[in-house]
Parts: sequence; C-alpha cells; structure tokens
Amino acid sequence: MSFPPLPGPAGPGPACTCAPAVAPTTPAGGGEPDGTTGRFGPTHALILLIAVLGLGTTLFLAGTELETVFALLGGCGAIGAATLTAAGGGRRLISVLAEAAVRSGAGK
Repeated sequence: MSFPPLPGPAGPGPACTCAPAVAPTTPAGGGEPDGTTGRFGPTHALILLIAVLGLGTTLFLAGTELETVFALLGGCGAIGAATLTAAGGGRRLISVLAEAAVRSGAGK
C-alpha cells in the first residue's frame, strides 16, 4: 500500500522568529520560587496506593496465587523506592532512616 506524498511549501519558508517559551524562575510577585513542583506528594502517594490495590485485587481475582501477588507488588514497590531514591539523590531516604534510628534508640 502506498500513500500519496503530502503537499509541502513551494520554496524555503521564512525562519521561525518566535522566541522559545521560558518558564519564569521566580513567582510573579517576586520572592522565592516554588520548590514543590515535581516532588512526590500526597496526591502521588494516593494514586500509587489505589494503583497497587487495584493491581493486587485484579491479579487475585484472575486466579493468581496470593504469594505471587505479594511478590509482584513487592517488586514493584522496590523498583519505585529505588527510583525515588535515585531521583532525589537519596538525601530524603537517608534522613528518614536516620530519624527512625534515633527515635528507636531514644525509645519513642
């Protein structure tokens, strides 16, 4: 099957004079830029929770053994945790682990 050629401009067209869109680094009112954009927040956690519960339920209802469902969901969680750690530089995870260690050592 062959397709007819698409029509194009007869000659070389003018160069695009539009400036590239650059997002402002500071808010319109001045001050500090919003540092929360692109971070993992409660909405992301809720979406992932619903997705994991839905996937687990679907696999179980499809007849998959419960051990296999837990292994698959655990693997997905490990991959997600590794991705978040790599993307965040690992500082947040290390700080959470250090805080948990200090709290457990203090008996809280």
